[in-house]
Amino acid sequence: MKILSDFNHIVDAEEVDHLLEKIRSKLPSTSDKELLKKIFSLIDLTTLSERDNIENVSQMCEKVNLLGESYPSMPVVAAICVYPELVSVVKEKLENPLVSIASVGGGFPSSQTFTNIKIMEIEQAIEQGAEEIDIVLPVGKFLMGDLEYVEYEIQIIKQRVGPVHLKVILETGSLQDYSSIRKASLLAIGAGANFIKTSTGKVSPGATPEAMVVMCEAIRDYYNRTGKKIGIKPAGGISNSETAILYYTIVSEILGEDWLHRDRFRIGASSLANCLMADIFDKRPDFGYF
Repeated sequence: MKILSDFNHIVDAEEVDHLLEKIRSKLPSTSDKELLKKIFSLIDLTTLSERDNIENVSQMCEKVNLLGESYPSMPVVAAICVYPELVSVVKEKLENPLVSIASVGGGFPSSQTFTNIKIMEIEQAIEQGAEEIDIVLPVGKFLMGDLEYVEYEIQIIKQRVGPVHLKVILETGSLQDYSSIRKASLLAIGAGANFIKTSTGKVSPGATPEAMVVMCEAIRDYYNRTGKKIGIKPAGGISNSETAILYYTIVSEILGEDWLHRDRFRIGASSLANCLMADIFDKRPDFGYF
């Protein structure tokens, strides 16, 4: 784990809070409709419910297919994210080639199964058409200090998925402090993650601005030393325009313009898409397209 010896992984909580206060003081307005459209284009439109089935996933794909016809000024979302079993449905129903097919995998959301089972599930999802894979860092092993195993598991999964984008979820709500979040970020990056992601959305709290600041700073520090750009994805509880703008501004202030596109910045969300559209088109607050 050379990366942990190469980088400081102690975080000053007061510095995080001070930076976040500074960022909050310069947030763009929710009336900036072009910004809201930009944020919409960064969404991984997600459904991860035990109730998911062919019917509701097909309906989601159809709404994405018809978005340009219904709202010609709207961009498409970045991806549709589903459980592995439903990847084939998205592959069959999704018509827009600009929208990626993403799947959770590896024993999502707990990551509490055997590594070989995780790999098998991920490979099946890719065979069915997944172009991006979101896995959960094995939090239990991380908390007990088995960092070598955590690194090994991410490395072997990345080796097996090859060019498929691998997003590693840290589940920051289960980590003890900011320094643990930074350590987990660096560990995932060093092991081969293309993106690091805050949360599964199944644990409270989900994404927090503080965790986002810590993760972005880890990405920035890694880029400054290596020249390699790692993506960032907040997820879990981002359900209105104000919150989405805050996360967008955190990325803008810490990482800069080079990160403000779908190749390096995603937002995992479901209800956010409707909220953004309601604000863009001045609809009632409970407007629902998706």
